[in-house]
Amino acid sequence: MSHKEDNEGKKSSHQTELYSSIPPTCLPIVYHPDYNITFMGLEKLHPFDAGKWGKVIHFLREEKFVADGNIVEAREATEEDLLVVHTKHYLSRLKWSMVVASITEIPPLIFLPNFLVQRKVLRPLRTQTGGTIMAGKLAVDRGWAINVGGGFHHCSSDRGGGFCAYADITLAIKFLFERVEGVSRATIIDLDAHQGNGHERDFLGDERVFILDMYNRHIYPGDGHAKRAIKRKVELDWGTEDSEYLQKVEVHSEGALNEIRPDVIVYNAGTDVLDGDPLGGLSISPQGIVKRDEIVFRAARRRGVPILMVTSGGYQKKTARIIADSILNLHRQGLIGPEALEGEGSSSMVTSVMCSAGSAGSKLNTV
Repeated sequence: MSHKEDNEGKKSSHQTELYSSIPPTCLPIVYHPDYNITFMGLEKLHPFDAGKWGKVIHFLREEKFVADGNIVEAREATEEDLLVVHTKHYLSRLKWSMVVASITEIPPLIFLPNFLVQRKVLRPLRTQTGGTIMAGKLAVDRGWAINVGGGFHHCSSDRGGGFCAYADITLAIKFLFERVEGVSRATIIDLDAHQGNGHERDFLGDERVFILDMYNRHIYPGDGHAKRAIKRKVELDWGTEDSEYLQKVEVHSEGALNEIRPDVIVYNAGTDVLDGDPLGGLSISPQGIVKRDEIVFRAARRRGVPILMVTSGGYQKKTARIIADSILNLHRQGLIGPEALEGEGSSSMVTSVMCSAGSAGSKLNTV
């Protein structure tokens, strides 16, 4: 895309509430209680812990790193937001419960009215998707941001799968390209145990996006077509352990960022690499995951490149504790932190009102 075309795209962007202004008193950590999926126990039919996002926030509150009032409340992505990437045909297909059951791998959803599937399953995923888009802008503004949910890296513009119904990574990058001056190159560092075939299909042939993907070569999805979009491909074998894994994370993260300097990094920090994960097939320790995230954030900080982290896959009950421990470690290492809150003197109640991403009527066309 030429610079002229890029500017024209920015001017023609639709109205959205996802880029509403966020006060500097808010930490760039995005979450909403609606992220969590609970409905008659059906969520337990998938190995995914459908309440892990709320548990992460609970642990961060216990450690006094966040409070109810100092994190950013995610907003649900609207259909118009989703159409920045998704086709109308694909979004229409999600109105069929059978399609959603296939994408989420929860077969009993077939028998539920779609209005319930929309409310109890897809709305949480749309809210997480909105959270990723919001966190993308926050990362550019603040230098870092974390969406406690998101990372639906198996979904592309016209098809979902692997519990991924919306292409939040692609959407976050496309929103930045269209709306934020100075953002024209992005690097995706995808360290989930599975290949990120969704964003790969979306950015196949797009030279603005550099993709590093490190995954277990033997598991889902094995998408050969999508692999053509990977600029730095690292395929792992069953049972890969900390020493080999962390060495590869460091070498390839540094290598990817040395090869092309991006304007933003999207880091898909899946914890399904954890030893014992029923789907990931790798053998990384909790301490290894914490160190992995530190390596990636340190590489970004060293270069002064904004980084957005999403949490993606992770299928064990202890996953939420590990994500929280990693965020706390990033803070201890000085790689993230509540610097904007220091010295403000704002009460928790005032900040709580302010951190809900602007008023209901606040809509921004461009930034």
